[in-house]
Amino acid sequence: MDKNSDTGKSKAQKENVKGLGVFINLLTDFGFKRIFGIKEVMLHFLNTVLDIEGGITDLSYDNPEKVGDTEDDRKAVYDLYCTTGKGEHIIVEMQTVSQDCYKDRALFYASRLIQQQSVKGEWDFMLPPVYSINIIRFNLDREIETPPDKYVSYIQLTDRDTGEVFYKKLIFVYIELLRFTKELHEVKDFFEQWMFILNNLPKLDSVPDKLRNEIFEKLFEEARIARMNKKEIDIYYKSLKTLSDMNMIEIEFKKKNKAIAEMKSALTEHRNALAEQRNVLAMKDNAIAAMEKENAELRRRLGLN
Repeated sequence: MDKNSDTGKSKAQKENVKGLGVFINLLTDFGFKRIFGIKEVMLHFLNTVLDIEGGITDLSYDNPEKVGDTEDDRKAVYDLYCTTGKGEHIIVEMQTVSQDCYKDRALFYASRLIQQQSVKGEWDFMLPPVYSINIIRFNLDREIETPPDKYVSYIQLTDRDTGEVFYKKLIFVYIELLRFTKELHEVKDFFEQWMFILNNLPKLDSVPDKLRNEIFEKLFEEARIARMNKKEIDIYYKSLKTLSDMNMIEIEFKKKNKAIAEMKSALTEHRNALAEQRNVLAMKDNAIAAMEKENAELRRRLGLN
């Protein structure tokens, strides 16, 4: 049989368009918005992550760009923004490269959304719930050490002394992909299945039996690169290249940062060593001066001056 013929190729090989693999990478901007732009898939993800009492039964996608009150105000542009049938507001952000002040950024984005809820005239300040879901491929800066496998954090306003939740309608969810290292046979629930898919979808060449359900099969089908048209493949390729470039830039940035830190440490050690040498020289100068003073006194007493 001719190995180059279609009949001699596996299904996965046929679907490996341009060497891109079988399924798209959800960490690319294209892949993220393509898959989470499917209403049924987004509902499943949100209900899995948020576990809101009564669940989310309906949602609509809204304009992801929020502007300020004046032209000088900074815009907040979300990756995905939607509202539920109950009026809850949900931001879903994907960030693959570590960023300084990321917690501040998430707070700014959520506060801009809260500010947008105000109405003119008489108003009772009753705000709808706001959820900020942040899927990040780096580890958050933390004040205290946490278990390495703690991959999701739910943050709310609480009473510092009692730990009681002070305000229930603002929740930040941080999903740290690098902290999830389970293999497929180890996953136990929908949340872990989602984590596995987010981390491993482009590495798969078929739908694993453990991930076969109505929602995930819809996800896998939409994620097949072979079913995309040329324009979509070109956009995905550019999105994939952007992700790769950003990862390479981050690696180079971390290398430079490490080199700078090592140079600063060596310079500090050198300065400390010089300071110690100066102290030793000063002590010797003082000792010589004291000895010369004593010698001068001896010369005076001997009448040698």
